[in-house]
Amino acid sequence: MTSPTPQQPRSTSQPSHTTEPTDVSQQAHAPHDPQAPAATPAPYEETRIERAIGRLFGRTTGRALAPYQTAVIRIGFSATWLLFLLREWPHRLTLYGPDSPWSLDMARRLLDANHAFSMLLWSDGRGWFECVYLMAVASSAALLLGWRTRTMSVLFMLGVISLQNRSVFIGDGGDNVIHLMSMYLVLTRCGQVWSLDARRAKRARAAAEAAAAEEAGGEAPEGAPSAAQTPGAGRGRDLTGIVLWAVLGLALAVAQLTGGYALLWFDNGPFPHIGWSLVLWGLWAAHALWWAVQRYAPGEPRTVLDTLTKLAHNGALLVIMVEVCLVYSTAGWYKIQGSRWQDGTAVYYPMHLDYFSPWPALSQLLGSNGLMVMLITYGTVIVQVAFPFTLFNRRLKNVLLVIMICEHLSIAFLLGLPFFSLAMIAADAVFLPTNFLTWVSARASGLRERLFPRAVPAVPDGGPGGGEPPARTDHGGGGHTLVG
Repeated sequence: MTSPTPQQPRSTSQPSHTTEPTDVSQQAHAPHDPQAPAATPAPYEETRIERAIGRLFGRTTGRALAPYQTAVIRIGFSATWLLFLLREWPHRLTLYGPDSPWSLDMARRLLDANHAFSMLLWSDGRGWFECVYLMAVASSAALLLGWRTRTMSVLFMLGVISLQNRSVFIGDGGDNVIHLMSMYLVLTRCGQVWSLDARRAKRARAAAEAAAAEEAGGEAPEGAPSAAQTPGAGRGRDLTGIVLWAVLGLALAVAQLTGGYALLWFDNGPFPHIGWSLVLWGLWAAHALWWAVQRYAPGEPRTVLDTLTKLAHNGALLVIMVEVCLVYSTAGWYKIQGSRWQDGTAVYYPMHLDYFSPWPALSQLLGSNGLMVMLITYGTVIVQVAFPFTLFNRRLKNVLLVIMICEHLSIAFLLGLPFFSLAMIAADAVFLPTNFLTWVSARASGLRERLFPRAVPAVPDGGPGGGEPPARTDHGGGGHTLVG
């Protein structure tokens, strides 16, 4: 029987990999050196959701989105309302004035029930009615041109809701759209492009750059206006805006002190527990605050207010897009439930009504073709139901957008509803591609320069040719957004 193999004696030397715990233990017992650098913690890594939220927050607060789309909305709705007011000028007293069958007393009783607002209920005199009607016309024209858009958007809203709430049974679906959009426009920066405000701001920037160049001892850019040549080019100086703000504040104070109808602080307003007095005085004070911050607080207060206004603009833009989608989706789903839309004959009947036939021969031509009537009926339902689901597909969205615009144009010509069609086309414009709008802007600028040539300074190759600045197509995503 063999003996077991003798074990080798254990070596007292430790392998190299066991020296680290010994060093750690020695460091633990070593005295702490306060001057020794602290260990750097591992950098925090954001999750995918956190990064997405950060990008969304930066996008919504970094700049006012869709400047061209909001400009088209401003122009479209103000032009529609202005044309309607001018068209109904001979009948204004019967529609909304003292001669209306819907008397002022009946209007007050109705507005007491639905908590609506109308400045026309402050007085039953013809003079007051004419003032409100002229204010509505003037504010629509000023908003169309983009003159003092912040103030004119408020006056435009007051004109729209005052006239429409005076006679609620006059109007159609287009008036409802204008009613809602007039309130949304107050919160948007709709004068960033294609407006007199944008031109004035551009001239002020050019004058400021020229003044800075002169102070630095250099020469101002050739063709740039001086500060003395540009009205309002001084920092914060805006005499016209100050006078307009003071006059409107005085008018609101007089209406408040004389007990204007429905001018309450916390009741019967556009929001729960917020009255029209609080809204109007709040807007008046916000304009003053913006002017004061722009002039006296150029640092963090201006940045904060600018961020808040951008957030309000983008939020209102989102509400407008959702509103348009709801209009089409509800209209499409309600049509599906109708028997005439189900059998494909719904379009036939309005084409044969004398009241909705400005061109009887054309209506008869289309209405007598059964296949055409069926295609238009079913196509209308399909487009309206499908449109909200195509917003994230740019090409398909643009195709349906063209179809809907053509549909509204056909309603204007065949059924004699031009203002309804213009209002819906203006609402559809929020989804127009940015590249298309900038292309239209460039073509319009070129046409204007050809029709009204003016002397311009020579510029290097590739620079703007003396007209508007080159069309901006980089909008943080370009055409791959809902509005582009």
